[in-house]
Amino acid sequence: MTENERAAESRRMRILIVDDSSLVRLYYRNALEAADFDVEQAINGIEAMEKVVAQTFDLVVVDVNMPRMDGLSFIRSLRRSASEVAAIPALVISTEAGQQDIDDSRLAGANYYLVKPVSEANLIRYVAALTGVPR
Repeated sequence: MTENERAAESRRMRILIVDDSSLVRLYYRNALEAADFDVEQAINGIEAMEKVVAQTFDLVVVDVNMPRMDGLSFIRSLRRSASEVAAIPALVISTEAGQQDIDDSRLAGANYYLVKPVSEANLIRYVAALTGVPR
């Protein structure tokens, strides 16, 4: 294994949490950091877009209902991007539990949809699966 391959393998995965609730962000952050992920936060889709163009992320965890730019609009903007950020996996976690909500999320480009509340174990399980981190 080359030095670059070892460095890439040892790099912690970076997760962007996008949720307008500070308590939810803190809950996700604590769980993910305890599972050895690096975590950044954004309070809405606009702030999230600013962060994904300025930094590298391996996954975005996104709420649907937020002010200024909701989660599905953020994911659609991400997917329309002409850069590599268009391929960042997106995990939607929302209180909306209807089939139409799930379908709308998938049409926007989300990779997976979970309904709140989400246990720490399930959060870590899905984040690990979407980032390719063995658990």
